[in-house]
This record gives sequence, structure tokens and C-alpha cells, in this order.
Amino acid sequence: MFDLERWEEIFETIRKNKLRTFLTGLSVASGIFILVILLGIGEGMRNGISAEFEQDAANILYVWTGRTSVEYKGLNPGRDIRLKTTDFQTTAKKYENDLEYKSAVYRIWNGVVTYKKESGSYRVEGVLPDYQFLENSSMTNGRYLNYSDHENYEKVVVIGNRVSNDLFKDADPIGKYLEISGINFKVIGVFTDPGGEREENRVYVPLSTGQRVFNGQNYINNMAFTLQSEDNFEAALAASNKFSSELQQFLKEQHTIAPEDNRAININNSLENAKRFYDLMDMIKFFFWGVGICTIIAGIVGVSNIMLIIVKERTKEIGVRKALGAEPLSIVVMVLHESIFVTAIAGLVGLIGSLALLELVGPMIETNFIANPSVDFGVALTTVIILIVAGALAGFFPAYRAARIKPIVALRDE
Repeated sequence: MFDLERWEEIFETIRKNKLRTFLTGLSVASGIFILVILLGIGEGMRNGISAEFEQDAANILYVWTGRTSVEYKGLNPGRDIRLKTTDFQTTAKKYENDLEYKSAVYRIWNGVVTYKKESGSYRVEGVLPDYQFLENSSMTNGRYLNYSDHENYEKVVVIGNRVSNDLFKDADPIGKYLEISGINFKVIGVFTDPGGEREENRVYVPLSTGQRVFNGQNYINNMAFTLQSEDNFEAALAASNKFSSELQQFLKEQHTIAPEDNRAININNSLENAKRFYDLMDMIKFFFWGVGICTIIAGIVGVSNIMLIIVKERTKEIGVRKALGAEPLSIVVMVLHESIFVTAIAGLVGLIGSLALLELVGPMIETNFIANPSVDFGVALTTVIILIVAGALAGFFPAYRAARIKPIVALRDE
């Protein structure tokens, strides 16, 4: 039930102590403000890093080779290990029930691409059709490579949006022929990529064509795979780690590499990388919560001191109330009312101010690792609960002190 007289007393107390109340309220408001802003930035960092991982397939694994670093079975260290098409085919067949997308990659070094008088040096790669989904590319014009192109050694090419703009300007490139290191290829598609111009600076030809035309023989530079989706991140991470370990062991056996040699066969697991980043984000978020809570605690101490002063100034009033039969609980509730009111109002001001700032400034932040800094409803609700708990804690000791005041002592107080 709404007690108008009680609230009038609270406002009168605040009015009498307006300067001190304002300063302590400001500390509480700043604590909530800092906490919400930090949490918003933390969420923005998580969004930014998630966007970076989404540039490629979420659970992609890249396999490439290096040099051996350990002597094994009479073979000296320092051997260059080169993957072959048979490595890819054997792996794809061995794990066909586990794989979603797969592609071998043959890179054509120093690929100079020319169209009429325009030319440029771009990254040229021979790939399989699944590579579109591994790189998360989208077609803006024409089509991507297909298995018919690969099986028939077709001299066709798919170019990035930047390559199209550089060489063809505003003209439609589909059906036109360009030269790659002096060999003509027909443009069948233009793609765009979430990675932006860096990823759109690429040119793709069928894997078989690239190997045959550019003297690649049966060699490939790397392999890329994605696994079938799992129910949750932890299950997906466990499956990808298991696949990485088994594939590394399998390739070491195929190329006579020592089991303890960690340089010859390399596998980049995007889920493992994502887990490291997300764990880091969780630590940063925990740190932000700690900074915000410590700032709020400083405000709580201030409010508690103010309430102690108020209790001291109202000692006689409290004594009269108790002499007239007021229970200690009612005295405690009276003090807690005032404490919670001060912290709640100040905290809500800080909360609204921080949410408004994030809403206004958040969309203007455009960096690679911070995107859309914001807080969700759950965080806002948590801060409201913190406000209530903070107000109760701030008023508890003053309320306890007020409840212990003896009427006879209070009435003698000057």
C-alpha cells in the first residue's frame, strides 16, 4: 500500500541533505554508468570477433605443410613435405560421413591477370566447387565453378568483385576472356566476400585446370574442410579437435613423418581459435564487471555514510517513534526505504544515460574488432537488481544502528 506520509518524509530528508545526497547519488550513478558502458563495449568486441570468424565457414579447418624437423626412419630433417591430390582424395573418402564441404587448393604464384589494356597481380588459385562455401562467398553475377568444369579441365574463371572493378570497370565481365599469365580464360562469375577487398582480390579456376595448365602436376598447396554441424559449440569443438588429431596422424603416416614432428603438417582449426578468443572475451567481461562493481561499492559506502549521518541527526525522532511503540523492524524499514530510494534513482539515471549513449554512439563505431556495442535486457535487469541490493546494503548498517537506539537515550540527545 502506498504510504504518502512516508514518502513525504523521505523527500524532506533528501531536501535537507541535498548536497551530500547529490554527491553520493552521483557516485552510484557513475558506477552503473561505467558498468553498463564497459559491458556494452565487451559485447561489441564479442560481436566484432564473431563477425571476423564469420568471414569464412564457422568450423573450417585448413591443412598445409612445412619442413620436417625430426629425423625419422633414416630420413634426415629438413625435408619439404608437399601435399598431393591423392592426399585430398584419400582424406575425403576416409571421412566422407563427417565432412560437409571440402576442397583442395593449388596456388598459381605470380598470377598476372590481363584484360585488354588493364592488368594486375592477383591471387590465383585452383579450387573445387565447395570452396565457395568454405570461403562464405556470394555470387553477384554469373555462377561459381562446378564439378563439370573440374572434370573437363575447362578454362573458366570466377573473379572477385575488386578484380572485376579493376579490369572491367563498369562493363559486364560475364562471357569475356581474360589472360592469366598469358593463357585465356572465360569469365563465368563474379563473387563478393564478407572479408571485403582483401578476399575479393582473388581469381579462381578449376583445380584440375590450374594443375594442368600451370604445371602443377599432382601437387596441391593446402586442403580445407568443414565438418557436419553439431548440437552445440562444445560438441563441434570436440569433433573438430578429434578430426584434426586423426588427420594429422594419418598424413604423417602417409609422408613418413615422425609422430612428434609438429612442423611438417599444420592444421588451423577455426573453432579452436574461436574458443581462445571467446575465452579471452569472457575474461575481459569478467574484468569489466569487477571494475563496475568496485565503482558501485564506492558509491554504496558513500550512501551508507550519508545514512549514518541522517540517522544521527534524527536520533530524537527515532527515540520518539520507539517510545510511542514503534517496532525495531519499522525503524529498519524506514531507513532502508530512504537508502534504496537514493540508490535506485541515482542508479536509474546512470543506467538510462549509459543506454542512451550506447544507442547514440554505438552505430558510429566502425572498427574491425568492435561492432554494435550494446547490452541486452538481461544485463539491464541485472543492473536494476544490483541497484536494489546496493541500496539495501547501503542502508543495512545505519538501519541496524537506528533499531538499537534506546528511547531514553534518544530523548536526551541534543
